[in-house]
Amino acid sequence: MFEKILSEAAAGRFPTPDGSVTVVPQPSDREAGILSLTAHAVVFCDEDPAWIRRIIAEAPIDPFAAPLSPYVQIALAERTGRNLGNIDMLTVADRLPGDPELPLAEITDREHPRVVRALKYRDEVRAWTADGGVLALGRGVAGRWEAAIEVEPDARHAGLGRALALAARHLVPTGDVVWAQQAPGNARSVRAFRSAGYRPIGAEVLLVRHSLV
Repeated sequence: MFEKILSEAAAGRFPTPDGSVTVVPQPSDREAGILSLTAHAVVFCDEDPAWIRRIIAEAPIDPFAAPLSPYVQIALAERTGRNLGNIDMLTVADRLPGDPELPLAEITDREHPRVVRALKYRDEVRAWTADGGVLALGRGVAGRWEAAIEVEPDARHAGLGRALALAARHLVPTGDVVWAQQAPGNARSVRAFRSAGYRPIGAEVLLVRHSLV
């Protein structure tokens, strides 16, 4: 169910913006969470839907903002015994044909810190280095392909973030799209992914069982 919602959103087809809430089962035990779209929220969590709707309805905040409010997030975290992640902007981009223009060297060391971190959140993880940066790609929430990038301080302001984000679009399998999350306050990351053609879909917070550090 959640997979279909994501697929539809990636294609530009969104739920009716009427302020309603959709509750669906978790796509896996690894993650639960809340996806906020335009005037519609999707809670993917294996908890009683009636309880989830009641907690959202009782939130002392504008109803359209309630699903992602601290009141609801904390209630869900306490109920599930999970840790709260950041509220991230969720973006998506179509695959591009051919190989990336950016020269990349694949990381084969599974103990590499970037690979170890990515494996907390994703399956089928692969990672590459570029001169001054790292790109990681793997299957995350609901099996979607997710990209994450890092740019070293000395390599910033030269377009490397955009180039890494663009490279990810060439590396996903044919017929798939690639997703990426950016903290809204990380303006550099937001600009890099937007300039690489990633479209904003909504805002998302994950509740995970492991430590977030």
